[in-house]
Amino acid sequence: MAMGRGSAKMSFGVAFICLLVLQQCFVISHAAIYTVGGNSGWTFNTMNWPQGKRFKAGDVLVFKYDPKVHNTVSVNKAGYNGCTAPRGSKVFTSGNDRIRLVKGTNYFICSFAGHCQAGMKVAVTAS
Repeated sequence: MAMGRGSAKMSFGVAFICLLVLQQCFVISHAAIYTVGGNSGWTFNTMNWPQGKRFKAGDVLVFKYDPKVHNTVSVNKAGYNGCTAPRGSKVFTSGNDRIRLVKGTNYFICSFAGHCQAGMKVAVTAS
């Protein structure tokens, strides 16, 4: 039975989707995992923690902290600079938050009163 043009297009489409899935699996399997703040975890004075590290989109940041006294908020640049959580910001409260980096600069703060102003914020740029 001969295959028509529709069948060839369908085969190409399936092959293309499989290639995309494999590529995504490759990226995820090679993603690095970083604990923000190192052994100290997500705490004050973590602003300089990213220095000397090379991050890529898909890498995972782990924020470890006591959820009774801290949180992690993904913010935009204005929220980072002003230590505010703009409306719609994603707030994490598990004490063991795992956040996948997107390409560009990713900004995080602790929104507990005074914490961001005391240096509990971090900006991580992923290529």
